[in-house]
Amino acid sequence: MTKIDFYILQDTTLEARIDFACRLAETIYRKGYRLHVHTQDESMAREVDDRLWTFREESYVPHMIVGDEMQPPPPVTIGWEQPPEPGVQAMLNLHDEIPEWFSRVERVAEIINQHQEVLRTKRACWKTYKDRGYRVEAHKL
Repeated sequence: MTKIDFYILQDTTLEARIDFACRLAETIYRKGYRLHVHTQDESMAREVDDRLWTFREESYVPHMIVGDEMQPPPPVTIGWEQPPEPGVQAMLNLHDEIPEWFSRVERVAEIINQHQEVLRTKRACWKTYKDRGYRVEAHKL
């Protein structure tokens, strides 16, 4: 069964949420997982793509936006509509909702900060996971 982790930030800005997503993506990549970052829309996907290049000077996270031509595909993909390719082991969900296909991956990470809209949507996600019987763990940062 898919393991669900919620990372709870004290910051209120959406930028802090994206920055933490980049740090978490780097950690997941370094542990050897194939990761998909599921974003709200193309604009957010491009923001995550740009930030992965700049969030830390000494960092390198090989990634691409789904639909880009890159062979072999890097271990980190970013997308907003379709499920990731088979073999992806983890998903970082930055979308307001839970994608239908979330249970195809071993691990799901949700990031909550103190922005009111994020709090509202992610509380609903927490409840949905729990109601479906998934083990949910909170990590207060």
